[in-house]
Amino acid sequence: MNGNVRPPALHPAITKRLDAVVPANMLMDVRWEPLKKAREAAKAKLGKAAPSPSAMMAWCVTRAQELHPAFRCIVGKDGTILEQPVFDQGVAVALEGDRLATAAIGGANQLSFADFSAAYNRAVEETRAGKLLDVQAPLNITSLGAFGVESATPIVVPPAMATLFIGTAHERMINDGGLIYPCEVVTLSLTFDHKVVNGAGAAVFLQDVKKQFEGFTLPA
Repeated sequence: MNGNVRPPALHPAITKRLDAVVPANMLMDVRWEPLKKAREAAKAKLGKAAPSPSAMMAWCVTRAQELHPAFRCIVGKDGTILEQPVFDQGVAVALEGDRLATAAIGGANQLSFADFSAAYNRAVEETRAGKLLDVQAPLNITSLGAFGVESATPIVVPPAMATLFIGTAHERMINDGGLIYPCEVVTLSLTFDHKVVNGAGAAVFLQDVKKQFEGFTLPA
């Protein structure tokens, strides 16, 4: 049989690390309107300098992580679970040739919103330009919203203990105290390492991410 040999989509070193993960996944819909309004307000005030929706969402996730020690943990090669008071935020970045890399926002939970947004943009740009780092973030954020993907089941690659997929905004019928109506939402899909946190703990974390999204206003 003739054909070209293709390299694996995931490097063998990454695939090997997946063996140590005990993965579990859960989904939750979150109202999109607060972030949409914040983005519109930022564009009206700052123009092209306005923070992106992706940076806003990453900020919300970071704020939720501060409330949950398990989601500030990294997993060592020997299986050691290490909680970090100061942690990085990981962001998946698609590269040419269907390659994938992770950008890191260093010390994410200690940054002001303005510094966080700038660090987010800088990290993504540098990663796309070929600056690849050994990321030590407890959680990585990924999205295929640009492709219209509403939901997916991400994988967890140590040392991270979780990956959060954020889908594209879409309409869904919701039940609000018996009143049913269409609402624009994004679906959060959280895959986590069951060695680090149980389902109830992961669900409470997702609820806090939801609160951050739905209560988001631009920080002063």
